[in-house]
Amino acid sequence: MPRPALLDEARRVVRRALVSLKWLLAGTGTALLAFGVLALVVLVALLCLIGVGLLLIGPTLSVVRPVAQLERRRLRAIGHPVDMTYDRLPRGAMAVWRYVRTDETTRRDLWWLGAHATVGLVVGLFAIQLPLSAVQGITIPVWWQAVSADDATVLNGFVHISSWPGAWMALVIGLVWLVLTVALPPVLLRAQTAAGRRWLPPHPDLDLSERVAQLTATRAAALDAHAVELRRIERALHDGAQNRLVTVAVLTGAARQAMARDPAEAEAILERAQTSAETALAELRSVVRSILPPVLERSGLPGAVSALAAQCPVPTRATVDVSQRCPAAVEASAYFAVAEGLTNVARHSKADRATVLVERRGSVLVVRIEDDGVGGAVLQQDSGLSGIQRRAEAHDGTLRVSSPVGGPTVVEVSLPCGS
Repeated sequence: MPRPALLDEARRVVRRALVSLKWLLAGTGTALLAFGVLALVVLVALLCLIGVGLLLIGPTLSVVRPVAQLERRRLRAIGHPVDMTYDRLPRGAMAVWRYVRTDETTRRDLWWLGAHATVGLVVGLFAIQLPLSAVQGITIPVWWQAVSADDATVLNGFVHISSWPGAWMALVIGLVWLVLTVALPPVLLRAQTAAGRRWLPPHPDLDLSERVAQLTATRAAALDAHAVELRRIERALHDGAQNRLVTVAVLTGAARQAMARDPAEAEAILERAQTSAETALAELRSVVRSILPPVLERSGLPGAVSALAAQCPVPTRATVDVSQRCPAAVEASAYFAVAEGLTNVARHSKADRATVLVERRGSVLVVRIEDDGVGGAVLQQDSGLSGIQRRAEAHDGTLRVSSPVGGPTVVEVSLPCGS
């Protein structure tokens, strides 16, 4: 591998380790909170044996839920989209007790609480120990003689340094810790987030109900988006091309009247009319391109996607494997998904390279955009990714975003396109 490529890879690995350490530290914070809340849950459970704890179940859940939501926020920032909307707790101690006994979301929160307060905390503390041990071991030849024999230690005090050979051995141990500090954090982060990824998403049955509600909402959103698009086109035509054409008509009439008395003035008026007509044509082309890009009609998806890849500031390799044409609306959504995805790559990813894959898998058109940037892409309202999601949902399609901190980022859009 060429030296610049090796340096780039080394920087990427170090950057990913540092970002992973940052989120491990944040996870250690949520694990400490979870540990405290777990102690509260155990105490309330014991008090329930004598009846007093029934009065405390509601307030305890009011503490559990914010901690779980804080962890969900961390998971979303890392690149694992997890969301949950809680039901309002009923009033009355017995009503809350009956609710907790049957609520799957509460049960999943408690499973996560126990796992994160134990395994997550241990993993986080070990991750914090990595850089501290590396710094201690690497620097011990500098300071071991300046402290007492009891303080000149490595490996958490198990090895005492009393001579120069021991100090240099501590340096070797510190270098080993440094390698582990670079290599282990991504693995530790996956281990620390495993419980959250397992228990904090909605239960599959609840997810199915939400899917039905989501389909209803996306159908309504698609109709609203269609109406908004029609209004946008109407405004663009009314405020742009129509006004230009009215100007052309007025100038043409004025030129006819001036033709007999002053041909030079008539010619100047006709030049203005021609300029307005050319501007109107340009605005009409712009409106048409925003509805259905002409390049799709001329070259299909292969040519259109290749053109987008060639225009991207980040070096991009495009591969299109579509054996037959899809409906025009589906191809347009795929085109705009690639365009928006590459725009995000150029603006936010700090990537060195990107790839675009468009292929038809049975009756589904799949668009996959990947870059080697910094990662951390999150679906947010009114963002480019949310626009891609709305276009996909209008066809009953899906958007999947995988963007762990440190990269890579993968955006995959699936669009049903018939058999």
